[in-house]
Amino acid sequence: MSLNPNNALNFSGGPGALPEVVLNQVQQAIINVPEAGLSILGISHRSDWFENVVRETENNIRTLLGLPSDYHILFLQGGATQQFSMVPMTMLRGKKHPAEYFDTGYWSRKVVTEAMREGPVRVIWSGEEHGYRRLPTDEELDFSPDAPYIHYVSNETVEGLQFNRILGRDDVPRVCDMSSDFLSKPCEADKFSLIYAHAQKNIGPAGVTIVLVRDSVVQNAPDNLPSFLDYRRQVESHSNFNTPPVFAIYVVLLVTRWLLNDVGGLENMAQINQQKAKLLYGLIDGSNEFYRPWGEAAFRSDMNVAFNLPTKELEALFLNEATAAGFSGLGGHRAIGGVRASIYNALTLGAVEKLTGFMEDFRFKHHAKY
Repeated sequence: MSLNPNNALNFSGGPGALPEVVLNQVQQAIINVPEAGLSILGISHRSDWFENVVRETENNIRTLLGLPSDYHILFLQGGATQQFSMVPMTMLRGKKHPAEYFDTGYWSRKVVTEAMREGPVRVIWSGEEHGYRRLPTDEELDFSPDAPYIHYVSNETVEGLQFNRILGRDDVPRVCDMSSDFLSKPCEADKFSLIYAHAQKNIGPAGVTIVLVRDSVVQNAPDNLPSFLDYRRQVESHSNFNTPPVFAIYVVLLVTRWLLNDVGGLENMAQINQQKAKLLYGLIDGSNEFYRPWGEAAFRSDMNVAFNLPTKELEALFLNEATAAGFSGLGGHRAIGGVRASIYNALTLGAVEKLTGFMEDFRFKHHAKY
């Protein structure tokens, strides 16, 4: 059956939209998972059925990314925020040389603050003086061979900035927060020592965080970490150290099946996402500055399109009329305001076409007001 049509016009920055086919499967699963004969909300995390869910989800992610066998795939709790601490607890505590972090926007600033609690940190580049409207070029970066690791956020959801290259030295471990572009395009995952992504953007609902961690990181972790915050313990328990978010992990399974079987893999997903972004940025760039993109063109995100209108009054009117037209989630993040259209995996090209049509009509009606 078809669900609420407004789901198709959910441009929220997170939790984001889910594919309609997945929503239909989830609706059925809340009443009865066919293979288990129970509601997904009441199935034990110790059951054979859930063990198979975890195994298949791991295998699907490994297939989508071509992930080597020396990586563990974990399904943890605490969101990306917990990883802001778990990473330096594991890889920085007790180290002499500073880890190298990027300050490229709202979320990376939070990461730096947490890392500093555990050990020395060097901010290798900051976008503050640029108003967080751009990312660094290679010529602006000077990496140290002695750093325990480098850390960056691949896609800044608030400002709509995205790296389209891998940063750092091959002889220094790379750590990346890919929360808002994980599984949105192919990724050379084997070039990273640790990748983490909370699921509420492209790959599922809030409640579960996917961590890809190289075995060497796990084996070299300190021995005195709290068990819940120790990757070694989580690997040993196969993401079942304590009661895991069964429902959220099951939805991630459904989304990975959708990516594999319906979309046809990450190359196809990337092409769809690029089409959506090109359409939306094309409308913005052709609006004679009625719509004004936040980020510089070379660094714009394919996931989050942040922009302003000429006045705060027009922005408020735009958001009110958009809501009345059935669009949701278009309000910009409180940190910078404005408008933000998040076009994650499940947001269709048709939905973006409807949004650009609305934006063109709105500009036609109101362009004389500035």
